[in-house]
Amino acid sequence: MSQKLVVGNWKLNGSLVANETLLRAIVPVDGVEVAVCVPFPYLAQVAAWSRGKTGGKTGGGIALGAQTVSEHGAGAYTGEVGAAMLADFGCRYVIVGHSERRSLFGEDDALVGRKAAAALAAGLTPIVCTGESLGERDGGQAMAVIGRQLGAVLDVMGGEGFRGAVIAYEPVWAIGSGRAASVAEVEEVHGCIRAWCDAQGVAGQGMRILYGGSVKAGNARALFALPGVDGGLVGGASLVAADFMAICRAASGGD
Repeated sequence: MSQKLVVGNWKLNGSLVANETLLRAIVPVDGVEVAVCVPFPYLAQVAAWSRGKTGGKTGGGIALGAQTVSEHGAGAYTGEVGAAMLADFGCRYVIVGHSERRSLFGEDDALVGRKAAAALAAGLTPIVCTGESLGERDGGQAMAVIGRQLGAVLDVMGGEGFRGAVIAYEPVWAIGSGRAASVAEVEEVHGCIRAWCDAQGVAGQGMRILYGGSVKAGNARALFALPGVDGGLVGGASLVAADFMAICRAASGGD
């Protein structure tokens, strides 16, 4: 992939006032696709901002995304938010299977697959998160875990649907810890993911694969320089405008 994708994941953060300050400082970066995945209550606010950045159309250089989605399209599912609803707000992306959703809310591999399929059916691009715990890495099980997680998505979506997803490798042990995987570790796993895709009949070189474990302004350039890294899924640093913009510029190859 020639154009990098940098996605900010605000997680459970934000307020109308704080968002305005942050959004004013986020601007398009040439050669980079930028997206922000925000809490549901702020979709309308950020959609309006995004349209203002792109001549009246949501998307363009800065895209809108959500942090999760229901597997259900509609019905008696109190509290759920469907993919078509997200599309109504102009969302282009939705994160599925983030490690926090898996560990804190009990989302299993099969559910992640159904959520990804629901997103794709509504015209959204699912960002499918995958990654291993420290114990799994130390036990030499990293790719077995990643293959199991991605395999469950492939089973539901099929090869053609899977090719419409973005993969985000997020080693669980690096998320929010301030400890990023080394450049060599990231390069190895991204290469293994592409090889796994090839083995499933899905061309690995055609998949967009992001890195998502404690991406910072200080390490972004080295990570994005790796030929197998197509961008980043950025957590805490996406809440600090100067840091997020530095990461986006690093993705463009600029200062």
